[in-house]
Amino acid sequence: MKRRSLVQQGALVLTLGLLQRSVLGGQSPTILTVRVWPAPDYSRITIESDAALSATQTLVTSPPRLAVDIAGVTLNPALKELVAKVKADDPNIDGIRVGQYSADVVRLVIDLKQGVRPQVFTLAPVAAYQHRLVLDLYPLHNIDPLDALVAQIAQPKPAPAASAPTASDPLGELMAQRLGKTVQPPAPAGPATPATAAAAPPISAGSPGANLTQGPSYLSTDRLIIIALDPGHGGEDPGAIGPGGTQEKDVVLKLAFLLRDRINAASVKGAPMRAFLTRDADYFVPLHVRVQKARRVQADLFVSLHADAFFTPEPQGASVFALSQGGASSSAARWMAAKENKADLIGGLNVKAKGIELQSTLLDMSTTAQIVDSIKLGGTLLGEVGRVGKLHKGQVEQASFAVLKAPDIPSVLVEAAFISNPAEERKLNSEGFQNQFADALMRGLLGYFGKNPPLSRSRTTG
Repeated sequence: MKRRSLVQQGALVLTLGLLQRSVLGGQSPTILTVRVWPAPDYSRITIESDAALSATQTLVTSPPRLAVDIAGVTLNPALKELVAKVKADDPNIDGIRVGQYSADVVRLVIDLKQGVRPQVFTLAPVAAYQHRLVLDLYPLHNIDPLDALVAQIAQPKPAPAASAPTASDPLGELMAQRLGKTVQPPAPAGPATPATAAAAPPISAGSPGANLTQGPSYLSTDRLIIIALDPGHGGEDPGAIGPGGTQEKDVVLKLAFLLRDRINAASVKGAPMRAFLTRDADYFVPLHVRVQKARRVQADLFVSLHADAFFTPEPQGASVFALSQGGASSSAARWMAAKENKADLIGGLNVKAKGIELQSTLLDMSTTAQIVDSIKLGGTLLGEVGRVGKLHKGQVEQASFAVLKAPDIPSVLVEAAFISNPAEERKLNSEGFQNQFADALMRGLLGYFGKNPPLSRSRTTG
């Protein structure tokens, strides 16, 4: 009798639960798709559904793992795909297990390679996305970008041939002096190979900046010249998508790699150059973090790379933008800045993260001097870009781009072409055009330094 009463009570609770769910809005959320984005900065897991999800988390430190319970859902094939989406080279995630923990709770257990600071949050529908549950896993010990540059420079090189003269590594020594760190000099470099020779920019003797790659330094102290390259979008944010399906985030990353190779092979009057990428793979980086990264490595210049898009396929040509403290220089520039500034919404910024509002405010202190220098840089780049293709506008445009708000670094945003134009989409996918455009940007950078020598100043790592 007592057992029958308990069964009846259970049935009543279940009936009330189903009735409440019906009254409050119908069926349970359905998981539509899952994505995993590994990156050195953090690893991200995104679970997209047709209704908002509710989740709780439990972090276990030994062995490190994160359990996430998603309420009101049942295990389906989309969720099961998470297991296979973890790659062996993910710096943070060792593996994922999923299971139906209870009647309406799915549990994810994320086995970790190291300790992490998890952020679990939801995103409302935006652009092509429906509701998203996001799990960001930040390593407890972040890699300092300056240390990463030192590590790249100090990597051992192939031993030279017996007849080759030995030489020191001035680049590693300069970085060590600049950072106050002890760096073991690598083995002497051997003769240049065809691969390394190909990385150098093909700058002719008569081109602007051609004489800047050799000769004595005019800097009062030797130091490294760092160019921050910012491939736009990434991860959850594909950027603009061409009529043929080309994603902006992919083509600008390729362009950044090409320009990086040219920068790393160049010098300005004996001062070596190095490129620093705000992202070097397909993952999302918030706009203010891109600026912070450039400031952290104390970049001399900041160049954000994009591929334009419009509602119609007709517009074409490259553009260069600088920051504006006031209004935009044109309605098109204002529209472009508004579009690019939405990257955080699409990419998935955790707006509740501690300190994010303060960080953004601190980077909103643009100076007149920075804008003046940015316009000079933009003009030099625009002149060189115009030699390899059509320009959309013949002068540097200005608007309030969030990614250009480093108060102490000349910063520009370069739109290589209109990815929404079928002919220019094909051009953006062309290896020939990509190399020509990278060459043009390299000439522009050297030309800028020819008229605006890098300041010799004491620099800190703060």
